Amino acid sequence: MQGNDHSVVRAVLAGDKEAYGALVRAHSATVFRVAFRITGNEADAEEIVQEAFLRGYQRLESYERRSAFGTWIYRIAVNCALNRVSRPGIEAEYHHGEDTNPEEKTVQVAARDADPERVLLSREISAAQQTAMQRLTPTEKCAFVLRHLEDRTMSEIAEVLEIAPNAAKQAVFRAVQKLRRELAPLRGNA
Repeated sequence: MQGNDHSVVRAVLAGDKEAYGALVRAHSATVFRVAFRITGNEADAEEIVQEAFLRGYQRLESYERRSAFGTWIYRIAVNCALNRVSRPGIEAEYHHGEDTNPEEKTVQVAARDADPERVLLSREISAAQQTAMQRLTPTEKCAFVLRHLEDRTMSEIAEVLEIAPNAAKQAVFRAVQKLRRELAPLRGNA
């Protein structure tokens, strides 16, 4: 769709403001998915989608066609998500508050024949995973999400995070190491 995206961008820049809606429809699901994976919060992810597309619209004249529009808007969304999780107090308020319910942040489908003990264990594992992810730095979390959940290459991660490729590799490596340490008790190896 890259060629089509470029023609839609040209139309918007030529004055067809309604054409931008086609870009929003084409890329909003991807932007929402990465925003949700970084923030762990549906409401924040929805706000990030709106913010990313608004910023994209406002900066559309600076968009360079050497990269796909999807990559460009994805980078804006990742930066918005990083800004959101980097704000002091936001993480502690949302992720470590007493009212935090791990079921609200994850989709869990229990087998029909799952016994209550298995369902409880699944909830505990999910909560431990969420806690471990929140202990990563914003850059580590974002790099991990991009690499292991979004299946992005190291060069794409480096481009999105605006860091050197080696720094992207290090961020992913540190994230994996921290997650392994945090989640080791779940494997019974600690």
